Amino acid sequence: MGRLFGTDGVRGVANADLTAEMALGLSVAAAHVLAEAGTFEGHRPKAVVGRDPRASGEFLEAAVVAGLASAGVDVLRVGVLPTPAVAYLTGALGADLGVMLSASHNAMPDNGIKFFARGGHKLADELEDRIEAVYEGHRHGEPWERPTGSGVGRVRSYDEGFDQYADHLLSVLPNRLDGLKIVLDEAHGAAARVSPEVFARAGAEVVTIGAEPDGLNINAGCGSTHLGELKAAVVEHGAHLGIAHDGDADRCLAVDHTGDEVDGDQILAVLALAMRERSALRSDTVVATVMSNLGFKLAMEREGIHLLQTAVGDRYVLEEMKEHDYALGGEQSGHVIILDHATTGDGTLTGLLLAARVAQTGRTLRDLASVMQRLPQVLINVPDVDKSRVKTSADLAAAVTEAERELGSTGRVLLRPSGTEPLVRVMVEAADIDQARSVAGRLADAVKSALG
Repeated sequence: MGRLFGTDGVRGVANADLTAEMALGLSVAAAHVLAEAGTFEGHRPKAVVGRDPRASGEFLEAAVVAGLASAGVDVLRVGVLPTPAVAYLTGALGADLGVMLSASHNAMPDNGIKFFARGGHKLADELEDRIEAVYEGHRHGEPWERPTGSGVGRVRSYDEGFDQYADHLLSVLPNRLDGLKIVLDEAHGAAARVSPEVFARAGAEVVTIGAEPDGLNINAGCGSTHLGELKAAVVEHGAHLGIAHDGDADRCLAVDHTGDEVDGDQILAVLALAMRERSALRSDTVVATVMSNLGFKLAMEREGIHLLQTAVGDRYVLEEMKEHDYALGGEQSGHVIILDHATTGDGTLTGLLLAARVAQTGRTLRDLASVMQRLPQVLINVPDVDKSRVKTSADLAAAVTEAERELGSTGRVLLRPSGTEPLVRVMVEAADIDQARSVAGRLADAVKSALG
C-alpha cells in the first residue's frame, strides 16, 4: 500500500477512498502518537476541529470528533472555517492538535484530513508516518487502551472561533481599505462568511460571488481555479480589484480593474516591496519554488531583493522559511505564506494585505503588479517515458544545454518528473511566445527520444 499522507494530508474521494472508518481510525492514531511523543503530558489534551462546506465533511467531522473523544481528547468544534483559521485557532487556543477536513481546490466529491501540531504547524513527516503505522496496526486488530468514565473526551461547539480569527486578520492590516470596491469570489467554500465580513470591517465596499455554499457547489466553476466570473464581475461593477480563494481559502489570486489576472508571483512581488518598505521583509529575502516565472526572479534582482527557490510544493517553501526565519514565501498558484501572522498559506490575509497596498499607495493593482513582467511560459507533459532517467541521460542533457544557449539570460528551461504519473513535464520560458513554443516542442521530442 502506498503512503496515505501526501504533501497536504490524506485526500481521496469521500466515502470511497476516505471513509468514516478511516477518519475515525486516523484520529485515534493521531491522539496515540502525540500522547507517546509527550505532547499531552501533564494536562488534559485538547483539539480544534474544523471543515469546509462539503457535504461529506459533515459525516467525516463526526467521525474525527468521535475518534478523538474516544481516545480521551477534548474537542472544540469550530465549524466551517478556512484551513488557516483552524491552524490559527489551534495556536491561539493552546490546543495540542488541530484537524481540518477539506480537499482544498479539488472537486466536491473529494475530501481530506489535515492534522496540525501544537501552535498550528504542519505535522513532521515522521509523525505522519507513525500515525499511519499505528492506524494500520489498529486496523489489523492491535488492541489499545480505551479511556472510560471521566477519561473520555468532551465535545463542544466553539462559535467564538469565527470572531477570533476575524479579529486576528484585522489586527494585521497596516492600513484600512476605505474607498476601495472589491469583488470577492469565495468558491462557495470555507471563507464564504468570514472573508466578506473582514473586508467590509476593514472599510472596503464588498461585492461577493461564489458565496452561497450548499455542500455541493464548492469550487464549481468559481474560485481561484476558475477566474472567468470574477474577471467579468470586476469589470461589470467597476471595482478596483477582485480576490479569488479556493475551497479552503489557503490560496489567493487576484484580478486588476481591467479584468486581467494577477497571479501568485505578482502578488509575492507586490507584497515583498510593501513589506520591505515597512522593514518586515527579513534579510530582504522572499522564498518561492522553481516554477516561479523568470520574470519574478528578474524583478526581484532589479529591486535588490534576494530570491530563494525550492522544490515545487508549499511544504518546501515553508520548511525553508522556518529554517532561516524568512517572513514571506509562496507559489505561483497563490499559496502565499506570511510567517509572522500565519503558519500556512492564508488567502484572506493575502488578499487583505494586497488590497491594503492599493489603498495605501493610491496606485492601481495593475500598476503595482507591473513591477514584474511575466515571461511567456509553455508547459508540455510528455507521457509514457522513463522519468527516472531525466537527470542521467546524456542525450537529454545535451538538448537542454542547446536550448539554454539559444534562450540566453531571457529564458529558462525546466524538466521535472511527475510525482504521480509516468511522465516528464517540460517547461520553457522565453521573451517571445513563439520561441518558447518552438524550444519546448524540440525538448519534448528530445525527452521522447531519450527516455521513451
